[in-house]
Amino acid sequence: MFGVAKQASEGIKGDDSAQVGQRLRSAREEQGLSLREVARRLDISASALSQIETGKSRPSVKTLYAIVSELGLSMDELFAERGDERAAPAPSAPSAAPNGAPAEAPPVVQRADSRSSLELDSGVTWDRLTAAHDTNVDFLFTTYAPGSSSSGSEKLVRHNGREYGLILSGELELSVGFEKYRLGPGDSCSFDSNEPHRLANPGDEPTTAIWFVIGRRQSDPRQISFDGD
Repeated sequence: MFGVAKQASEGIKGDDSAQVGQRLRSAREEQGLSLREVARRLDISASALSQIETGKSRPSVKTLYAIVSELGLSMDELFAERGDERAAPAPSAPSAAPNGAPAEAPPVVQRADSRSSLELDSGVTWDRLTAAHDTNVDFLFTTYAPGSSSSGSEKLVRHNGREYGLILSGELELSVGFEKYRLGPGDSCSFDSNEPHRLANPGDEPTTAIWFVIGRRQSDPRQISFDGD
């Protein structure tokens, strides 16, 4: 099973990071927020946010979580083609168009060779596993390059939601609170994202995993912080 997953990942189309900054900027401007105001709320410099929006730099995992939470976006909306508004409806949402006709159902299958991919500053790559963005969950195929981590420092991050992961290949070091775990192929984990946590690849080969984050979108960006901050 793991060999199949690894082979499928090799066919993924090119990185979509160049469009991420533009989507973040569009979402900010649609809400009438200035660059300086959003940067102030996130406690980062306006220059750093500007470089992310213009594609001159890639955000770390923690910075991206903070930005999308502030703007009320689901993480995988960043992968969507511009103008693609198809989304998996919430379970309680009515499945009908404004004119009363049945709403168009979201795509069911995401082919391995056409997945959208997002490369982050910290050596982590996310591939979206849903064919359309889902407001309830971030469903991702993640790759951690050797020595990479979910935050660029040794500090831990926390945010709303709950995470579930399955390691496919390589080794992943998971820190949750004061506990630290080493996970290998076939190992899985689940934890409350409000607990300070960090994911890192301590090995010399890439680590791949399937990852779910449920309830992240309800995060208050002011609650996204690092242990010790």
